[in-house]
Parts: sequence; C-alpha cells; structure tokens
Amino acid sequence: MFRKRINYLKRVYQAYVSGKDSQLTFWHGTPEVNQEVEPGVLGQYYMPFLAKSGYSAHLDPNGIPLLDYHGTIGLQYNPIAIAQFGLGNYNLFQRTAESNYQEKFLLAADWLKDNLVVNEFGVPVWMHYFDFEYQEGLRSPWYSGLAQGQALSVLVRAYQLTQEQEYLEAAREGFAAFQLSVTEGGVITRDANDHLWIEEYIVSQPTHILNGFIWALWGVYDYYLATNSDEAKRVYEEGLNTIRENLDRYDTGFWSLYDLSELKLKMTASPFYHQLHIIQLRIVHQLTGESVFSEFANRWESYQRIPINRWKAFFEKLLFKVFYY
Repeated sequence: MFRKRINYLKRVYQAYVSGKDSQLTFWHGTPEVNQEVEPGVLGQYYMPFLAKSGYSAHLDPNGIPLLDYHGTIGLQYNPIAIAQFGLGNYNLFQRTAESNYQEKFLLAADWLKDNLVVNEFGVPVWMHYFDFEYQEGLRSPWYSGLAQGQALSVLVRAYQLTQEQEYLEAAREGFAAFQLSVTEGGVITRDANDHLWIEEYIVSQPTHILNGFIWALWGVYDYYLATNSDEAKRVYEEGLNTIRENLDRYDTGFWSLYDLSELKLKMTASPFYHQLHIIQLRIVHQLTGESVFSEFANRWESYQRIPINRWKAFFEKLLFKVFYY
C-alpha cells in the first residue's frame, strides 16, 4: 500500500507539477460550447474539441493518440481521448471540407470499430488496458460508460459520412451496454428513486460522476438521432430526468461536486471540471430548451467570481486527495 501511494504521488507530480507533457495536456483544454450545433440534427459535435483535434504529443504509427500517464502507467491508448480527437477533426471537416480532417476522423472511427471487445459478461465494450486510481482502484482491463457514449458519437457520424454499415453495426453493439445494469456487464445503475444513471467508472458503490454522465448521454442522444431507436430515446429521456432531478445534489452552495460518492469527504470539482459542468449544462439547455439547466449553469458560473469560493474549493479538493488517494 505504501509503495502504491508513493508511485501515485510520483506520477501526480510528473503530470501536474513538473510541467512535462502528460495526459492533462490532452484533457485540460478550455471547455467551450460549439455555437454551430443545430439541436435535433446529427451534425457537428456539441463541444468544438479543436485543440484536441491537433493533438500530436504522442501518436502511434497510424496517427492514433496515446496519452502519457507517467509512472508505472506510461503511454496508453484511451478510447475516450481517441473519440474526442476524432470528434474535433469531424467538426473541422464539417467547417472546412478539408480532407486531412476527414482522414483523421475516420482513423479514430476505425480504431473504435476495430477495438470493440466483449467483457466477461459478453457485452461489447471499449476497454482501458491500464490500472487507474479511482475509489478502490480500477484494474486493467476496465470499461466506462463515458467511453461507450463518446464512441457512439463518433461511430454514428462515421456512418452518416460514409454510409458504411460496419460503423453502424459497431454503434449498435456498443449501445447494448446502455440497456444493461453494471451487474449484467453494462453501464447503467438505478438508485432508490429508480433514477437511471450512466456510470463513468464501474466501482462497487456507484458514484454518479456528473461530467461523464452528461457526455455519455449525448452519445445515446446521437445514437437515437442516427437510428430513431425507441430504446435509445427511453434511455436518453430517463437520463435527462435524472440530471434534472439531481442537480441540486451536486451544488455545495459555493461550487459543484465532481461526483456523489458516499464518502465522509465530498469530491469537490477541480476548477477545470467545474467549468466543464457549466459548459455541459449550457449545451443541455441548448438541446432541450429547459431553463433548469441554464439556471444551474448561471449559478455555478457566479460561484467562480467569488475568490473565497475558489480557495475553498481548492482546499476541499486537496483534502479529498490526501485522504482518499
């Protein structure tokens, strides 16, 4: 346990403090709303991801991104990163019609199509082949509701662009995880109020990570737009209702929570994830027209303007990391 913690601290130092290239180079861009999105149409993706589209720090020989987690993890494929890389290039292709963006988008789509595997329950998923620190720890290989949703967003756009059935078939297989509970090899949990949740990380006690849930839900929405699936429509509408009914649980009165872990200390969102929550809620408002989402986005944005809130959020996040990581 001691060695594990030392290895984690070394890796965190290299990624967060040393200034070296790391997975954060990819993840921590500035969250933005894509103003060119037309609600109800399977067009450009909801966030621009333009910086991610040009990621070049580590690419494999085929041009697929690898993220550097440092320490004992090192360079790894991450299906979420590959999907976001693809979606950024899809947005650029739609804006410019330049073939190099289309080629990079289809590279990502092909990687996702070719790397869909079945888990121990026989459910098709996109795996991460490295251990990762979250709650009790994620052991390789592990899968994620977020990866499932982001991959769907890529694959249905690849099908729409090329009309090649293999992309649609991969999306159909990937959607199966949204029809099954985590105990059946899927990514869905239900709480005591029968709310449907999509879990970013599959751990023993569901944690309901907000940003991962919203991103995954957009993948279900995209699948519905592409297929008119009644089941996708049901999952999407139930998921929207869950967010609508539970946003107040993420509100601390001065900041937002990253998740709803049942721990003594709450996991306050970092400044990046707090801003991401705001942008995601603005997009959900854009897609639905429901004022509750813009109201929470406005409230959480107002929290950022108060310096003491930013400091309090920082120290709460730091304490959480000290005690639980």
